[in-house]
This record gives sequence, C-alpha cells and structure tokens, in this order.
Amino acid sequence: MKTIRVAAAVIRKNNRIFATQRGYGEFKDGWEFPGGKIEPGETPRQALVREIREELDTEINVGELIETIEYDYPTFHLSMDCFWCTVVEGSLELKEHEAARWLDRENLYSVDWLPADTGLIAKIEKLLT
Repeated sequence: MKTIRVAAAVIRKNNRIFATQRGYGEFKDGWEFPGGKIEPGETPRQALVREIREELDTEINVGELIETIEYDYPTFHLSMDCFWCTVVEGSLELKEHEAARWLDRENLYSVDWLPADTGLIAKIEKLLT
C-alpha cells in the first residue's frame, strides 16, 4: 500500500482551533486540519509553512509536534505529522477550502472530521482549556 506523508497545522488562537472543509477531491466536504503533502527535500515544518501560505495566504509559526497519526484509508496509508501553529501574519483566506470554522473545546465534534483527523480530536480536547 502506498504511503502518503503530510503535515497538518492545528492553528490555535484563544483556546480555539482552526478547522477547514475540503473543497475538492475524494474527501470533498470532510473537515480537516489544513496542511498538505511533504515534498521531497522538505521537513514537515517547512511543508506546513509552504502549504498554509499557498492554501490560506497566511504566514504561521510552527510549534511543537502534537502527534503523528498513522491511518489506513482503503487505497493508501496516511502518515500525518500534526503541529501546534499560530498565525504570524495574514487572515486565513480560503483559497482551496469550502469553509472554515474556529472551534472551541465544546464544539470540536460539531463538524464531520475526516477519519484520520478524528484520532487527534480527543487529544486536542484534553489540551484545550
């Protein structure tokens, strides 16, 4: 099975996290943490900075690794490095996503998360105060 390596930004502000709804592809309309594929020669942190700049026209600071999620979809294995991030500059303008929401601890489960992302939600719920 093919493995796809991606990095995901858990952008945090005032004890809320930023979630995006996919606007394309096989998982269109599912909710996820923004980010994308790690290109050859990139570190996961470099990939996140590039992806968030491309997808959301925003500069971020990539903080500590929360967890690496390993998930088997029917046609590929996903390895996803998930990092705490903060906005340095920009307004999180949606260029590829359908929608976005800031979620606090009480409404983390109010969106239909993609399967790989659900593994991180319980951990984030414990870390948000």
